[in-house]
Amino acid sequence: MKTKTNRLSAGRVVLEIVMILLSILFLYPLILALINSLKSFSEVMTDVVALPRHLAFDNYSYVWSFINYPRLFLNNAIVTIVGLAGIVLVSSIAAYKLSRTKSKMSAILYILCIMPMLIPFQSIMLTVLQLAKDIHLTNSTWGLGVLYWGFGAPLAVFIYHGFVKGIPKEIDESATIDGASGFRLFFSVIFPLLKSVTATIIIIDVMWIWNDFLLPLLMVNGSPTTKTLTLAAYTFVGQYTSDWQYAMTAMVMAVLPSIVVFILLQKFIVKGVVAGAVKG
Repeated sequence: MKTKTNRLSAGRVVLEIVMILLSILFLYPLILALINSLKSFSEVMTDVVALPRHLAFDNYSYVWSFINYPRLFLNNAIVTIVGLAGIVLVSSIAAYKLSRTKSKMSAILYILCIMPMLIPFQSIMLTVLQLAKDIHLTNSTWGLGVLYWGFGAPLAVFIYHGFVKGIPKEIDESATIDGASGFRLFFSVIFPLLKSVTATIIIIDVMWIWNDFLLPLLMVNGSPTTKTLTLAAYTFVGQYTSDWQYAMTAMVMAVLPSIVVFILLQKFIVKGVVAGAVKG
């Protein structure tokens, strides 16, 4: 019995070591960006992986003023909040209705809702760009947020749908008997039960929308007042010369808010995904 316990302990130690090594491997690009953000241009060009000889904190003050960080932070916040609000609202209602409606048409609509997850964005980005121009959503942070509704809804519907199936229908019936119907039934009774899975979707989409590069590049790169933080980092990379120390600094300043959100809310990811998997 003692030998078996020792084997389990040894196996756990090995697993923890492997997980630590994998964590370091995944975090290495971010650590490398942080290191180079504190170097001068000459140090970056001399040795990328070496530690800085002199900490150049003035890189951060320069980038803060050069890209107008508060303005771009506000742009990111608007895009993320608008995108999240639409994704959560549309996807939760759609998933609830599709889950509660048992018919062939409902099954077909559900498949159509989640199928866009299989379509690479690069294959439709020109079509999306033209459509956005036609309905006047380009060069607007609000318009960019609206576009994320369509790209984020399929995964959110998939997660919500699996979770809603585990909520007993008797809850709906009891609420209906008490006089609740339609949207009141959903927002007063069902939606509060989706708290954990909603937190999961919010965290996943914050990490995606806040750090996205390609869609903002296509939609809001035409004006300095509509750019996002990730696009600002790209401005330091030129055709003939690049200020890599400023690019790394801008990238660290861009991703830092989403990392803070992830750290604060990471416990909801596993909780929400596991709950959805079990109840689905």
